[in-house]
Amino acid sequence: MSETTETIFSKIIRREIPADIVYEDDLALAFRDIQPQAPVHILVIPKKAIAKLADAESHDHALLGHLLLTVKRVAEKVGLENGYRVVINSGADGGQTVYHLHLHILGGREMKWPPG
Repeated sequence: MSETTETIFSKIIRREIPADIVYEDDLALAFRDIQPQAPVHILVIPKKAIAKLADAESHDHALLGHLLLTVKRVAEKVGLENGYRVVINSGADGGQTVYHLHLHILGGREMKWPPG
């Protein structure tokens, strides 16, 4: 997938599709997943189109760090003080279905291991 591929997340960033946005800054957007897999399930996406983690380059290191710090901010904002899980699916075998890099924040219950 190329960085120019149009996805549902591109449309959410442009506000062409509504989303329950919980956080936004110049580099990232966080919104509630429409098919939650936990009581709290929020997606954090970069505004820059990167199809999957495997496509990130060394010049994306600051953005990748920003995404993790955004996860921390969002988790604090929504009250996940007891903990949470962060998941990044990369590619078909990794379970990725939308080819725009995204981080899942899962919380609101105890997470089990292995995850599946």
